[in-house]
Amino acid sequence: MSESSDAIEREILRPLWKVHILHHAGEEPILGNWMLEELREHGYRVSPGTLYPMLARLTRLGWLAAEKTGEGNTVRYRLTKAGRVVLEEVQARLTELQQEVFSPRRGEKG
Repeated sequence: MSESSDAIEREILRPLWKVHILHHAGEEPILGNWMLEELREHGYRVSPGTLYPMLARLTRLGWLAAEKTGEGNTVRYRLTKAGRVVLEEVQARLTELQQEVFSPRRGEKG
């Protein structure tokens, strides 16, 4: 992977992982290993050493709640009320950005 691709991954795409995490945790509780595979299916280059600290940070922020499953050290993450507020704000901003980025520019035909 080129230096440019690494920069795109680090600066633009990695923050989108958090949106994926919040989205899926809002649908149903998630396991870290499942989220790792889900992100990889979307083409993200994610390792456990990056994902698990991210899940811990989202938990410290109060956006996710971590619950032990009783199966060893397995933890299930669910979206909290505060996380739902954050997700809704991000969704609104992404919708606005998508409309701006993908709509024809003023004066252009399209």
